[in-house]
Amino acid sequence: FMLAFIRDANTSQSVIDIFNRLYLDLQPKSFRRLFQVLLGDNGSEFSNPSAIETDPQGGCRARVFYCDPQASYQKGAAENNHTLIRRIIPKGTSPDCFTQEDITLMMNHINSYGRANLGDKTPYEVFASLYGEDLLKKMGAELIPPDKVTLRPSLLKK
Repeated sequence: FMLAFIRDANTSQSVIDIFNRLYLDLQPKSFRRLFQVLLGDNGSEFSNPSAIETDPQGGCRARVFYCDPQASYQKGAAENNHTLIRRIIPKGTSPDCFTQEDITLMMNHINSYGRANLGDKTPYEVFASLYGEDLLKKMGAELIPPDKVTLRPSLLKK
C-alpha cells in the first residue's frame, strides 16, 4: 500500500509537513503503528530525520533509515509501484498539471490492483485486513472495483 503527495518544493520541510499532517490525521497511536520504520533515499528532502522521527512533544514517532545509493532492490515494493505510476504518468510528463486529488485517485487505482505476491489480493484489501478500513478512509483511500481499475494515462486526462 502506498501513499503519494504533491509537495510545493523538494525540501525537507515539505516532507516534515506531510508527516506532521499524517500524525494529526491518524492520531499518534495509529501513526506509530503504521509508520514504525520509514525508508528513504539520501535526497535532500530526507536531510532532517530527527524532525520526522520526533513528535511535537519530543517523543519518538518513527525511525528513519536510508537505502544505499543505487540499491533500488532495498525498497522493491516501492519500485514496483513506481513502475505502475509510470504507466499512468509517463516519464517526461510535467507534474505541474496534477492536483493532490489526481494523485490520490492514481494511488487508489494502484492500491486496488491485485498482486500475485499478495495472493491476488490488492494492497488496499491486505491493508484493510491488517489495520481496518477506518484508517484507509482517514488517508483518503478508496477501493476501486477490479473492472474499473485504470493504469493508463487516460485516468488523469482532463
